[in-house]
Amino acid sequence: MKKPSDPQDSGYGIGDLLGLGSQSVRKNYYPALQERIDELEQERNRYKWLFENALHGIFQANLRGGFVACNQAMARICGYENADDLKRRVIRLREQLFCSAAEFDAVRQELLDNGSLSARETRLRRADQTPVYVAITLLRRPDLGPEVVEAFVADITERVQARHKLEQLNLDLEHRVEERTEALQNANVGLRYQIEEREKVERELVLAMELAQDANRSKDKYLAAASHDLLQPLNAARLMISALQDSHLPEQESRMVHQVHRALEGAEDLLADLLDISKLDQQAMQPDLTFTDLAELLKGLGEEFDAVATNAGLDFRVHTRPALVRTDHRMLIRIVRNLLSNAFRYTRAGGVLLALRIRGDQLRIEIWDTGVGIESNKLRDIFTEFHQLLPQGTGGRQGVGLGLAIVERMARVLGYQVDVTSRPGQGSRFVVSLPLEQAATHAVPSKPQGFDAFNGGLEGARVLVIDNEPAVLESMNLLLQRWGCSVLTAAAESEALAILDRLSADEAPSVILADYHLDNDLTGCEAIHAVRRALGLDIPAAVITADRSDETRQLMRTQNLPILNKPVKPNRLRALLTSLLSSPG
Repeated sequence: MKKPSDPQDSGYGIGDLLGLGSQSVRKNYYPALQERIDELEQERNRYKWLFENALHGIFQANLRGGFVACNQAMARICGYENADDLKRRVIRLREQLFCSAAEFDAVRQELLDNGSLSARETRLRRADQTPVYVAITLLRRPDLGPEVVEAFVADITERVQARHKLEQLNLDLEHRVEERTEALQNANVGLRYQIEEREKVERELVLAMELAQDANRSKDKYLAAASHDLLQPLNAARLMISALQDSHLPEQESRMVHQVHRALEGAEDLLADLLDISKLDQQAMQPDLTFTDLAELLKGLGEEFDAVATNAGLDFRVHTRPALVRTDHRMLIRIVRNLLSNAFRYTRAGGVLLALRIRGDQLRIEIWDTGVGIESNKLRDIFTEFHQLLPQGTGGRQGVGLGLAIVERMARVLGYQVDVTSRPGQGSRFVVSLPLEQAATHAVPSKPQGFDAFNGGLEGARVLVIDNEPAVLESMNLLLQRWGCSVLTAAAESEALAILDRLSADEAPSVILADYHLDNDLTGCEAIHAVRRALGLDIPAAVITADRSDETRQLMRTQNLPILNKPVKPNRLRALLTSLLSSPG
C-alpha cells in the first residue's frame, strides 16, 4: 500500500508543487527558472573562486573543535601543503592553532559577548610550530551552530617585525641621545672649569676669549686664522726648496729636493683647496666686482705657467684680445689657474692653449690640451668633490679632486658657465663663458708712468722684503738672490726705515714685498706707506699674506696693492715681480 503522503497518491507531482502542474504552465515558467538556476550556479562558482584564490586566509570553524572549511591562503599562512591538510591535522583550534590558550579564550569570550571582532592582532601556530603574526576578523554564525564562526586572516609578520625593529631603533636612538647628552654635559662641565681657572689666573684674557669665541662663530674668520697658521711655515719651506732647486746639486740630492718640492706643493694645494671649498659651501665667499683687464690677467697666468710648460717639455701658447670685464679678479684667476693646472697635469705630450674669444653674445676663455682626455660618461662627475680625473698611477702629479669643484662653485657665484668637451686619448677643452654685456672690448688704459723698466728680467732689481718671520725672510732672500735681485730684509716697519737711512738715493728699492700681519698689530700696508713717505717715491709694492678673507682682499683693493697668498709659489712670485717692474704703457 502506498503511503498517504506519497505525492503520487495525492495526485500532485513536483511540477504541481512548484506551480508547474499543467503543460502550459511548464512551458511558460521552465525557461525562466532554468535561467535563474544558471545565474545562481555562476554566482556560486564566482564566490567559490574568490574563496579559493583570495590573498588573505578565510575559514569557517567551530570554536569547540576544528575547521569546517578553509582556503588555500589560510593553509599557506599556517605552513600546510593545502587546505585539506590543514583541516585534517588541526582538529582543535584552541590547542593546535592559537599559540596562546589564554589568547584563544579571550577571543572566544569577546565573540560570545559581541558577536564579532575586527582586525585583532594575535599569533597562530604554523605546521613547524613557529609563530606567525596575523590580524584576524571573526564573525559569529549562530545560525550555523552555537560556536560556529567565519574569519578573515591577514599575515602581518613583516609589519610586526618592522614595528619591532622601529621600536628597537627608537630605544637605541634614545640610548645614544642619552649617552651623547651625558658626554656633552661632561664636556660642558670641563669647559666651564677650564674657563673659570683661566679667568682666575689671567683676567686680562677675557677680551681675547670673547674675540676667539666670535671667531669660532664666524667661519670665514676662523678659516683666515687657520690658513695663516698652517700656511706660514709651508711658505718658508717652499721658498727655501725653490732656492735649492736653482742650485747646482748632485743628482741624488737634486732628486730628493724635487720630491720634497712636490710634496710641499701637494700640501699647499690641498690646504688652499680645502679652505676655498669650505668658504664656498658656507657661502662665505662673496664676489668683489671690479673692472679687470682680461687680456692682462691671462697674460700674467701665461707667464706663470711658462716655467711649468718648459719643465714638462710642452708647447704653451696664449692668444688674447683687448677686453675689460667686470668680475672678481681673484675668483676668475683661480678658475683659470685651476683649469690650466689640470691641463698641464694630465698632458704628457703636445701642448696647452689658453685663448680669449668672442662667440655670439659670449666672451669665452678656452683652455685646450692634448692630454689623456675624459670619458663622456664622466664629464659631469669631474666637478664633484674629491673626484679625480684619472685613477692613481696614470701619470702626472695627483691632486685630491677639489680643483674642478672649486671652478664650478666659483663660476656659479660669478654667474658664469663652464663647459667641457673631450676625446679620450686626444685631449680636452674647457670653456668659461662670460656674458658679453659685462665686458667692454675697447682698448685698455695705459699704466701710469713709474720707475725704470726691467724688461730684461729681474737681474739687478732691488727688492725690500718686510716679514716678521725670520724663516720667511731667509728663504725669500735666498730665492730672490738666485734670480739676480739685490735683497733688503726687515722684520718690521721701523727696521725697514732704519735700513733706508743708510742707503743713498740711487740705492732705493725698486719694489716692496710686505707681509700683511706684522708684530704689534701693525700691517704690511702701513709699512709700505711709511717707506714711500720716507723716500718720497711711489714705489711699486705688493702684499704677501696667508689671510684669505674677503675683508683683507677688499682692503688691498681699496689701497691699490696687489695681493699674493701664502704659501708663495715661485712662478707666481716671479710673475708678480715682473709685472710690478715691467715698463709702463
